[in-house]
Amino acid sequence: MAQACAVGLRDISIAFPGASRVASPFVAVQGVNLDVADGEFVAIVGPTGCGKSTLLNATAGLLKPASGTVTIHGKPLAGLNRAAGYLFQAEALFPWKTALDNVAIGLEVAGTDTDEARARARKWLARVGLAAFADRYPHQLSGGQRKRVGLAQVLIRDPKILLMDEPFGPLDAQTRQIMGNLLLDLWSQDRKAVMFVTHDLEEAISLADRVVIMGAGPASRIIGQWRVPIPRPRDIDVRLEPAFHHLHREIWAALKDEVVKGYRQSEVAS
Repeated sequence: MAQACAVGLRDISIAFPGASRVASPFVAVQGVNLDVADGEFVAIVGPTGCGKSTLLNATAGLLKPASGTVTIHGKPLAGLNRAAGYLFQAEALFPWKTALDNVAIGLEVAGTDTDEARARARKWLARVGLAAFADRYPHQLSGGQRKRVGLAQVLIRDPKILLMDEPFGPLDAQTRQIMGNLLLDLWSQDRKAVMFVTHDLEEAISLADRVVIMGAGPASRIIGQWRVPIPRPRDIDVRLEPAFHHLHREIWAALKDEVVKGYRQSEVAS
């Protein structure tokens, strides 16, 4: 039986107003088609400015496409995508709240009793390895610990779709690997649909079922998709396997020219 489609992007084009009244709109992405099945982990990779985050924002309902349609579990998206949780690159923690209160707040806002919300938040902090840090404030936590709080903050609401925009970008290489393994462990327990944006091709292959490559903008399109044939369960050490290196070389051969184009265009723009 074929998997149901959690996210469907059909002929999506997204444009932004020009720098002046007479300037033409800037077309960020054009004619993008992408399906993400229930339980599928899809990584989106491409050069800087190619519209990866723009696609994520359209899927979240934060941007309305100039043309095309976004469907969520087969229904056209109107307004915010209530089925999705969004983990941004920038931290979204309240500095005046403890780790426990930061994780519980999403449930409380939705109407959950405070005691129940805090009890569930404690369980989630334990799941991300921070049971002993519930009463710490964000400034008392390391960068990796704050990312764990942010992950618990999103997952406690049990979204059916997880949108992740360079979530581990600011972290050092070792902490990124630890966070990648934690994400895989949590994802494997209920297999949410994931759209994961990253600049790191190694990270994309390590985590995903499928890697989607976008070309350089403007009017960026999807230029290729690759299934990751490495079996699960999987962890970041998969980077040592020959199959990983073979796939990395194959994808990089298609991606490297787009990365060069992206850098040249950014130099001209500056």
